[in-house]
Amino acid sequence: MTEYPSIRPENYYDEYGAAEWKRLDAGPKARYEFENTVAYLDDRLPPSGRVLDAGGAAGRYAVWLAERGHEVTLADVSETQRDIAREKAAEHGVAEKVTVEAGDIRDLPYEEGAFDAVCCLGGPLSHVVAPLERARAARELRRVAAPGAPVFVSVMGLVAVLQQLVQVAHEFEQGARQLSGLLESGTYDASLLEDAGVTDPDFVECHFFRAAELRRLLTEAGLSVDTLVGLEGVASNASGPLRAASEAALREVDEVVTDPEFREDPTVADLSEHIMAVAVARRR
Repeated sequence: MTEYPSIRPENYYDEYGAAEWKRLDAGPKARYEFENTVAYLDDRLPPSGRVLDAGGAAGRYAVWLAERGHEVTLADVSETQRDIAREKAAEHGVAEKVTVEAGDIRDLPYEEGAFDAVCCLGGPLSHVVAPLERARAARELRRVAAPGAPVFVSVMGLVAVLQQLVQVAHEFEQGARQLSGLLESGTYDASLLEDAGVTDPDFVECHFFRAAELRRLLTEAGLSVDTLVGLEGVASNASGPLRAASEAALREVDEVVTDPEFREDPTVADLSEHIMAVAVARRR
């Protein structure tokens, strides 16, 4: 099988660099991912305590958490992202509240029940493409959470990526050749790329989820899933149009995409680019 070292998460995010910090500011659609996420964090987090930011990359959520008084441990596989996270924590005056460490969500270097809340946001669980390892990662998120602690997990959605590839089929034939494989497995990996004849991939290996699959994975890992959320919802795959929209139009879109009842609608969750599960660590 062809080797694609650039799609390994640690390599991809080392190369991606500071773009990961900027990603959640890259237009209205990205802002919806961040704002809808922190709405649930703000509502469900304990008032204080230790929070794990698993796969926290450049530290956008770690900084937000620390600014609100939490003691945050960020664990990530990318050395470049860890360096950026330390820089950003210092820039925002919260370096003393953010500990940045090397860590893989499949084998977290923490004791059982060590954290009062666990976050795995932006898609780290999606980057675990082997099914057994993905199940192990979900169990690790449960293991390090104290009993009854809130656990927030967001992943990348399958329906949205299929829709995106259909939208660009007229100019991206390699993408169209990936459609059937993605529909079958949900996974963008070396096998899919080789079958599609891709020689220069521009994304990271990734498993794209259906909402029901995310609920099942987390439930089997020992988490009680309270809510599934479509973080971008109907704004998914609309980056260009939203950037061109007037402020008045954006206010109308904002009202729909951030509506609590609508973003939790099962159909909206399933079609979103990022699907978030809001869960609780069950007592053993």
